[in-house]
Amino acid sequence: MTLNDELLDRSPSPAGDGTSVPEPAGRILRGRRRGWKNVAGTLPFIAYLGVFLAVPAVSVIATAFQDGKGNLTLSNFNEAIHGVYLKSFIASIQLSFVAALVAVVVGLLAALAVSSTSNKIVRSLVTAGSGVFANTGGVPLAFSFVATVGNFGIVTKLLQSAGFDLYSHGFSLYSVTGLAIVYQYFLIPLMILIMLPPIQALRKEWVDASESLGASRSQFWRWIGIPLLAPPIFAAFIVLFTDAFAAYATAQALTSGTIPLVPIQLGALISGNVLAGQTNLGDALGAGMILIVVIAGLIYATIQRRTSKWLR
Repeated sequence: MTLNDELLDRSPSPAGDGTSVPEPAGRILRGRRRGWKNVAGTLPFIAYLGVFLAVPAVSVIATAFQDGKGNLTLSNFNEAIHGVYLKSFIASIQLSFVAALVAVVVGLLAALAVSSTSNKIVRSLVTAGSGVFANTGGVPLAFSFVATVGNFGIVTKLLQSAGFDLYSHGFSLYSVTGLAIVYQYFLIPLMILIMLPPIQALRKEWVDASESLGASRSQFWRWIGIPLLAPPIFAAFIVLFTDAFAAYATAQALTSGTIPLVPIQLGALISGNVLAGQTNLGDALGAGMILIVVIAGLIYATIQRRTSKWLR
């Protein structure tokens, strides 16, 4: 027992009569001290979330219920769910759903391939590369795709010289389909990073037990592997959907705002494209995005809580 522990065990009683605190009380005091130390370690992160996430979110939601004079109103939300803004929400949800679905399928296959290899160098390269690509976006990503498969991109010119005109067959990089393809650049690596831990958590004993019972590898994945991975896959889909839904810089730089998406509409309102009496419309759009992200986050947290047992 350390000197601090002895002092805790022999500390005076609240009555001040000089008697020592019993051993159970000393343990309680030590436990409280450790608890405060653990909480103190998270205080910087909590402060960061409060300043850069909670306070702005509360401010956006509060302002969304006010008009230009500060009076309470629902007109901002009424405007946000009608007309072009409603179409923007629908287009954003459709784009995010398709992009996330494609990334889930491709990323899952890639994660399965990486986890099945015994080459540690390949695993390290894929993991490191996925960590970089998953955080790449904005104007550089849009420019790289324009230079590659744009109207005058390198790949477009090579295909034209080979007798195949990519854009004459209905493809356009500056459309919803083009955005869904561009989003795969950071969604697929993110899917790989999310799915590698659950895949590696599948125990080898389960594979051996299924093979000893006469099951093939495909039957193992059909009846055991995929059902066990279904909750993490759905949780990963929620994360990818949220990531694609909130993407702004890439879509804005690639389409110049020609596609009605909620982040682009919100950016236009912030930059000064505001009609008279609609100064807080952008806050209503932001509140709608926050609501969708919060719902997706709650679903993700629920799934992760249920799947955390067998991942241990």
